[in-house]
Amino acid sequence: MESRTLTLLEFPKVLELLAGRAVSEPGVSACLAIHPLESIEAVHLAGRLTEQAGRWASQSQFSLRSFPRLDGLFLFVDEKKQHLDLDGLFALAQVLLQAKQARDSLLSTKNTSFDDLCEALCSTAWPEQLAAALARCMNPEGQFRDEASPELAAIRTDIRAIHQQCTKKAKDFILSHDLSRFLQDDYITLASDRYVLPLKANFKGRLQGIVHDYSQTGETCYFEPMLLIEQNNRLQELKKEESREEKKLLEYLTELLRRERPGVEAAYWFLVELDVLLAKAAFGDSIGGRTLEVEEGARILLKGARHPLLARAGASVQPIDIEMRADDLVLLISGGNAGGKTVALKTVGLTAVMAYSGLPVSVQAGSVVPFLSQIFVIMGDEQSLENHVSTFTAQVRNISRVWDLVDDHTLFLLDEFGAGTDPTQGSALAQAVLDRLITRGVLVFAATHFPSLKAWGLSREKVRAASVLFDPDTKRPLYQLAYEIVGASIALDVARENGLPAEILESAEKYLLLDGTDSSAVLNRLNELAVERMLEISQLEAERGKFEAKRSRLEEQYRQKQGKVLEDIRARSQEIMREWKEGRTGRKQAMQQLSSLRTSLSIEDVTGKRPIPVEPFGFSSLEIGGAVTYLLWNKQGQVVELDERKQRVRLDLDGVTMWVKSADLGPAVGGKPQQVYPGGS
Repeated sequence: MESRTLTLLEFPKVLELLAGRAVSEPGVSACLAIHPLESIEAVHLAGRLTEQAGRWASQSQFSLRSFPRLDGLFLFVDEKKQHLDLDGLFALAQVLLQAKQARDSLLSTKNTSFDDLCEALCSTAWPEQLAAALARCMNPEGQFRDEASPELAAIRTDIRAIHQQCTKKAKDFILSHDLSRFLQDDYITLASDRYVLPLKANFKGRLQGIVHDYSQTGETCYFEPMLLIEQNNRLQELKKEESREEKKLLEYLTELLRRERPGVEAAYWFLVELDVLLAKAAFGDSIGGRTLEVEEGARILLKGARHPLLARAGASVQPIDIEMRADDLVLLISGGNAGGKTVALKTVGLTAVMAYSGLPVSVQAGSVVPFLSQIFVIMGDEQSLENHVSTFTAQVRNISRVWDLVDDHTLFLLDEFGAGTDPTQGSALAQAVLDRLITRGVLVFAATHFPSLKAWGLSREKVRAASVLFDPDTKRPLYQLAYEIVGASIALDVARENGLPAEILESAEKYLLLDGTDSSAVLNRLNELAVERMLEISQLEAERGKFEAKRSRLEEQYRQKQGKVLEDIRARSQEIMREWKEGRTGRKQAMQQLSSLRTSLSIEDVTGKRPIPVEPFGFSSLEIGGAVTYLLWNKQGQVVELDERKQRVRLDLDGVTMWVKSADLGPAVGGKPQQVYPGGS
């Protein structure tokens, strides 16, 4: 997709907002480098990864911290004779530590809904040796630990011993010579890696020793007494041994890096990609966004779409529905200035580009766009004074430049194409261009003020006309689209709203009357009707929402009441049978109580509706062990015993055994009881 399109649609600004959500410098760079993907499979995968990353971060509470860039480090180690320094290894250790934490958290979820994320981020081999070596050798401050090697531990033990010896000797020396009044600071300090005493400068020359340096003010000299020289010389030897041992460690760890280079690079890019995915998820939350469905051959349907640069969290942006019917190829938008035509075109183009780049977009559920390989844009004032090119000339040059590239996988956005020249000729040219684009199967969104082009849009097949709406009283834009109508340009109303002097407006109205071609009254009436229709639809939607909510509440109340009644029936039936089995009541009395219970707590008490009779089984259809439905209770049971003389059946209803009339039984369809009620299902 050409960069000119991305710039005109302000896609780089979206990427800047996205990059602001990244936590690392390489993550920021990766966000700014995002571009539309080349296959629908890649688009689908990118969308799934963004969704899964957001859900995983929310569930795991994992928080990514800033990490350093390693691109230059990998280039450096390509030089075989070079080894990394402590700073480079510390940066590498930070990356591997955080990558390990994120990787372990992701793999420990054991949630199949994160399979794509795990596959994309965790499928490469982990650099076990280097990660373990860095964790063992380096401390959180970026220095080698004593236990990094036995030799280093021994050397540093000797260095600490010298420190103790020098401190004790210096303290004894000061006390024995009563030098405390000449000290500027603590008993002992370091200068040029040697232990010295910070003495007042006017004291020099009174004791044997070496002055190594002076403070910036010159008031303090750093004096090494003779009794410390031997220990300081030994300290210098140990420091050199320490440096040699640290160099060996640097070379060893650098060699491990070269050996596990693919895994190390994979771990680094894992962290960069995770930073980008979490930034996408956070960006989506900030604009109330979601992953947009992308389907081959679909027509564009954007429900409640908001321009991504306007749809910030808390911002009041009027959502817009943009819809192309199954056979439409062109959506022609007309209406007044500042009514939202250009914003609608940009919303379509930028939403599509973001969807193809795996970014969340601000639309409602059910929205969909087709997968398109190219998007071309002619928008705004494209004149160039430097190149002596007018707006009209620039439009013609740009459409000529890409004409051979457009096909049925192209989206073309035309904002006021044909403007900047004679309106009659400009409109004719615009119609001819749109005719040829339709022939090629190109999806087109166009905005226009040309009256003849509006009429063309109402009469041409595969073209849908739409108008931006204005408040009939105030003439303020409503930022809504009404379909199957065209809109007046209301230039005079816009001019009046923006302070043009009244005498100019009165003169313009007279010229319109003299011209005799003004159709604004008719178009204004269409706008009024469209606004009324939009309000009616909004009211109906609100009423439907209330109805659905009430219906849901009633259904829930019904389910609760039904459950309670059936539970009461079961409990009371079990109590009656328990009393009979325990001999506290007779068999005949128990049957009478069950019959009374059946009558008083029938299914009619639960629903308020009498069940429609279902043709019952004939007695000959029943068999012991068979499943049947007891119609009065709407409950399935199993035949335990048959009484042919009295035409009755003993049923087992979830542990409750009772005699019932065979006429009250019906078939158990699909293994479950089935009952139909009047007016419902």
